[in-house]
Amino acid sequence: MWIFNHTLLEIILRTSFIYIFVLFGIRLTGKREVGQLTPFDLVLLLLIANAVQNAMTGPDTSLMGGIVSAGTLLALNFIVNSLAWRSGKARRWIEGTPTLLVHDGKVLERNLFKEKLSSEELYQSFREHGISNIEEVSLAVLEIDGSISVLKKEEIPTISRPHHRIRFIKRKS
Repeated sequence: MWIFNHTLLEIILRTSFIYIFVLFGIRLTGKREVGQLTPFDLVLLLLIANAVQNAMTGPDTSLMGGIVSAGTLLALNFIVNSLAWRSGKARRWIEGTPTLLVHDGKVLERNLFKEKLSSEELYQSFREHGISNIEEVSLAVLEIDGSISVLKKEEIPTISRPHHRIRFIKRKS
């Protein structure tokens, strides 16, 4: 139980590498995959957890090895959350940004393709929001948590704001 045949520093380095690798891998799978776990995703998550367990601690199955590995994961998670909270750039890289899927009743096919989202999934979210026709949709956005937010045209205020100006920046060619 209390075997110290591997250094604790090696366990910390192994665990850190696995954490970063899995975080990067999950980030690459896209927002939709993380937001809604299918049975296949759950199986994949369980298998990844089992596969990386030995890679983190190596042959060290001691209580201390497990505590150091778990402590390293908790510390790395705290650091990544703190970094995301403090820096907008880091937050966008770690969490991603929302993606516009529908604008003014028109599906943005390019963004659907980019997010690996089928039109069936998009229409399913419309039905979940009580929308039967795409012309009713003002905006549909794939949020960073994988959910789809939908705003009906009737929900968007039509009040004009004469005091509100939008400045355009001229781009250099």
